[in-house]
Amino acid sequence: QVQLVESGGGLVQAGGSLRLSCAVSGRTFSSYAMGWFRQAPGKEREFVATISWSGGSTYYADSVKGRFTISRDNAKNTVYLQMNSLKPEDTAVYYCATSSFRGIVVYKSGYDYWGQGTQVTVSS
Repeated sequence: QVQLVESGGGLVQAGGSLRLSCAVSGRTFSSYAMGWFRQAPGKEREFVATISWSGGSTYYADSVKGRFTISRDNAKNTVYLQMNSLKPEDTAVYYCATSSFRGIVVYKSGYDYWGQGTQVTVSS
């Protein structure tokens, strides 16, 4: 059974930082791409960032480029999302997901397992 467990969310002031973690079990973590998505109230879940199986390739949504960094530790079966210079519009539930592909994946349909989400709230 594949499980993804996110942690690290919370309340932060605008301009602050948070680091999200996502621990994966039940799958050969190092073989697959990983991604982060987010969903704000009343909005669809949107792509945030993705990283290839080796960590050699990454890709970001324009809205977070230059502020967020995705990384992975294959020895720990964990993917991270470092979020700096946070803005109120970054407020959302953040989800990690594991893909069945090795390269970077932007679309939700490219991911087959999802975590339960962690709330990030940025106050102005």
